[in-house]
Amino acid sequence: MKHGGGGDVNGIKDDLGDDLGDDLGDDLGVGDGRYDVVVVGGGAAGLAGALMLGRARRSVLVIDSGEPRNAPAEAMHGYLGHDGVPPARLLATGRAEVRGYGVRIASGTVVSAEADEGGFRVTARRPGAGSPAAAGSGAGGEAGTDTGTGSGSSTGSGSGTGEVQVRARRLLVTTGLVDELPPVPGLAELWGRDVLHCPYCHGWEVRDLPIGVLSTGPLAVHQALLWRQWSADITLFLHTGPEPDEEAWERLAARGVRVVRGEVAGVERDGERLSGLRLGDGTVIAVRALTVASGLRARSGMLDALGLEAVPALVAGTEVGSRVPAEADGRTPVAGVWAAGNVTGVTETVSASAASGARAGAAINADLVALDTRLAVAARRSPFGADGERAVARVVARGAARSAAGGVGSAG
Repeated sequence: MKHGGGGDVNGIKDDLGDDLGDDLGDDLGVGDGRYDVVVVGGGAAGLAGALMLGRARRSVLVIDSGEPRNAPAEAMHGYLGHDGVPPARLLATGRAEVRGYGVRIASGTVVSAEADEGGFRVTARRPGAGSPAAAGSGAGGEAGTDTGTGSGSSTGSGSGTGEVQVRARRLLVTTGLVDELPPVPGLAELWGRDVLHCPYCHGWEVRDLPIGVLSTGPLAVHQALLWRQWSADITLFLHTGPEPDEEAWERLAARGVRVVRGEVAGVERDGERLSGLRLGDGTVIAVRALTVASGLRARSGMLDALGLEAVPALVAGTEVGSRVPAEADGRTPVAGVWAAGNVTGVTETVSASAASGARAGAAINADLVALDTRLAVAARRSPFGADGERAVARVVARGAARSAAGGVGSAG
């Protein structure tokens, strides 16, 4: 069960998004559809990177599908200066800030990115354009990206399929990840409210309540002991997870964590809120919150044409999903491509994602400064360029031939 967003996504698009045609169509405000940097994904990491680049006087385009991962959450927490702020409000504020530095923001889905003329050709699909039959099919539903491919159109212009192409010298990929939830009926509907994953994001709000931990892998014992800090009433549901070893049993008992065997068949609700978990035999165990270790899959399909493949994401030595490999400053193994946020760091909070986006933005600017300096040095050493040098050589050769034939003034 994939869960890449939720809540009032259409409302977020209406409030925050621009029409892709306005930002990527024929009336481009910056050149002919060429940018220093295209940022794929407009969450905390993407906007933070765009802010750094905009302040560095770079031409920047942010492409975002308006489907943030944390849309179901009522508020963000643990972000200094923004604690308790609704996710949509943070995005609205961030978009206003980056636009103040000339950054362009477009609503749309990136279909693919390919190396082109020393940079990249990015194909994006306008909102509501659908997936053309000729373009193939993809997973879809990803914030800012899609795994399909299409022919697109010429730089900066639209096509009959609703696709647009732009070119960039550098790419910053901040597409985040998809939460893959266990297939328990009713779980997805409560995701981000009563079904949670991060104690640092949500623990305070459910403190002292009866909290369940749904085991689907070897990290469940760690989760149960971690959540014990927020409540003395913790129940570990073994569900499809492994049986704890002797040492784990002792630790759970020492901390007063209750353990329930058997698979969970569904959730019980009291109105719109979680009230318990129903086991296969019909037994209902009361809980008011449930933590789930979702599978964490990087939204990276648009990078396939560049040969940048996702790698396993590990937490405490356990594979929990996939991520795009990147260095501390966001540089990936593909030259010219940076990544930041959850697409490369699956455990990053909103504040950590913003920080990684800012680091990547600064690193990209430094990389472009170095490139521009190399080009300037080359131009200074050869002011006419290769074509100019050949033209000068031809003039000199003709002059020498004329002199040999009878002087500079001889007819040619």
